Amino acid sequence: MASRVSRQVLVGNVPIGGGAPVVVQSMTNTDTRDAAATLAQIQRLADAGCEIVRVAIPRSDALDGFAAVCESSPLPVVADVHFDHRLAIAAIARGAAKVRINPGNIGSLDRVDAVVDAAASAGIPLRIGVNAGSLAPEYRDADWPLEEKLVASAVAFCEHVASRGFEDIVVSAKASSVLATVAAYRRLAQEVPYPLHLGVTEAGTAFSGTVKSAVGLGILLEEGIGDTIRVSLTADPVEEVAVAWEILASLDLRRRTPELVSCPTCGRCEVDLVRIASEVERRLRSIQVPLKVAVMGCVVNGPGEAREADVGVAAGRGVGLVFRRGEPVRKVGENEIVDALFAEIDTIVRERAAHE
Repeated sequence: MASRVSRQVLVGNVPIGGGAPVVVQSMTNTDTRDAAATLAQIQRLADAGCEIVRVAIPRSDALDGFAAVCESSPLPVVADVHFDHRLAIAAIARGAAKVRINPGNIGSLDRVDAVVDAAASAGIPLRIGVNAGSLAPEYRDADWPLEEKLVASAVAFCEHVASRGFEDIVVSAKASSVLATVAAYRRLAQEVPYPLHLGVTEAGTAFSGTVKSAVGLGILLEEGIGDTIRVSLTADPVEEVAVAWEILASLDLRRRTPELVSCPTCGRCEVDLVRIASEVERRLRSIQVPLKVAVMGCVVNGPGEAREADVGVAAGRGVGLVFRRGEPVRKVGENEIVDALFAEIDTIVRERAAHE
């Protein structure tokens, strides 16, 4: 797919835009004043594949904790600030690698300018984050479709910031509506040259939020729109990272973990495929190597899919034929299928490590 090429900014040592791979982000949900808890969560996010982390600064008493987080974080830390521009300026002074503000709720343009000047002095980028729930009154009260309000607000603030000679900008325009979000980003991709941060905001719980995010982000990414993503879930933020990587992998944009292919089961299946596939999925979580694993329950598509995978099994009546790189390896009983698959997987992982 052809990707939109934007200007590039650096968040710490992570490039966004300009042809760089799509970057995965998340946000902590700990109390920022508790630096130890926040850093522990950031480490979990980093282990899951998060590349940039956003941290809320709701009040001034969170600034010392934020500074400690910036000093020790394994990931570049973005300061998330609403309402009080002074908090954004203070966060920049305490080590933020990027600052996110919503100009619609930060106040007058002179307050926006003060944040821009602080970011410019520190040499860090600024995300102009426009959300449907916090538009400035002149856009909120306009009799326009939501996507037009989002785009008009984002473009106006981008133009204002650029007029001050600052263009290390990342832009987002999020709504809880998938259709409004997609429409807004399509227009933004044409109207601004800056990297776009994608997300469906307030998407919902782990189940509903995953579906909405996969649909919205998937449409845009397939069209080449988007430089960095966050999947917003009412859940452990580590789940956001897992879903984000699965979205990227499903579009062949990036992959860092195994892909599991498994059939939906039917009346021809003669093993407990749900149990087997679930166990394979659980054990694959500990493997950080991109490979394809197929768990197939019958002879219709099973042998073909298993042969196409790095490792696969095609099941029959209480047995499974294990394949490795298209070649049958051995036939095992139903209760041995998972261990047999992982014996082959472990061999492939060792072989790849030896050639790195």
